[in-house]
Amino acid sequence: MRKLTAAILIILISVITLTISCKKDKTEISSAGGNASKNMNGDCMKCHKSGGSGTGWFTVAGTVYDSLQQNTYANATITLYSGINATGSLKATVYGDALGNFYTTATVDFTGGLYPSVTGTDGKVKNMLQSITTGSCNSCHDVSTGKLWAR
Repeated sequence: MRKLTAAILIILISVITLTISCKKDKTEISSAGGNASKNMNGDCMKCHKSGGSGTGWFTVAGTVYDSLQQNTYANATITLYSGINATGSLKATVYGDALGNFYTTATVDFTGGLYPSVTGTDGKVKNMLQSITTGSCNSCHDVSTGKLWAR
């Protein structure tokens, strides 16, 4: 009986693990100069989530615009810190692509909130003064707040 119970438990764990692994599809991470992204100015995580039509489950994603908020800003760098104004521990770095989008499926721990910073290709930094608990940047930017932009 114990062997049967152990065997059933192992099978159950294997099925759960495979199911979770398969749902994530594949690793997706934007890179400076890349151009595989699409759909600027929308909430990336509406599709890139469990059960969504997009490939991969994004943990951080969005679009960066220029200071006039009219055109996308290529190759920005997005960093997430545990402290305001790029202080505390660096928790994640995501590079924007040539189309202005940034995204990753890498695990990011938002516990306690994180503070984003956007660095333009000229090295100028724009810090967000409020903490975030989700990486779905476009779910607020250009919906209830202005677009995410670099200087």
